Amino acid sequence: MTTLKSRLQDDLTTAIKARDELRSSTLRLTLSAIQKEEVAGDTARELSDAEVEKIVAREAKKRREAAEAFTQGGRPEQAERERAEGDVLADYLPKQLSDEELDALVADAVREAAAGGAEGPRAMGAVMKIVNPKVAGRAEGGRVAAAVKRHLAG
Repeated sequence: MTTLKSRLQDDLTTAIKARDELRSSTLRLTLSAIQKEEVAGDTARELSDAEVEKIVAREAKKRREAAEAFTQGGRPEQAERERAEGDVLADYLPKQLSDEELDALVADAVREAAAGGAEGPRAMGAVMKIVNPKVAGRAEGGRVAAAVKRHLAG
């Protein structure tokens, strides 16, 4: 069993004993998504920590998007619940990069791509190939792409 998955299960047990409804329901849904991924395909398999982390990140992103949709739909109490669930899941993800840290990584990647002959907006793919492994789950793809576009434009 992966260490992140076992941590999620242990925390679920603790949340149930503490009667923490928000935390227990959030962890249940996340563990369900992990289990669904494990049995998808031809044969059941054990997921690595990196794969479990991607699932947790995907679930957290769903919560953020749902909170935004509920806010726009005029349902602030439901939006607050989604934000709280997202905060629970954020505890299991690596610390997100600040804007300054992300800009520094992107600037290095742009210089590296320029040294390889890629310049201007057409270098987007080359820069993304360089920066994505360095970012690895510490920033959303849209945020990274926006930073790359900003650096390539200016």
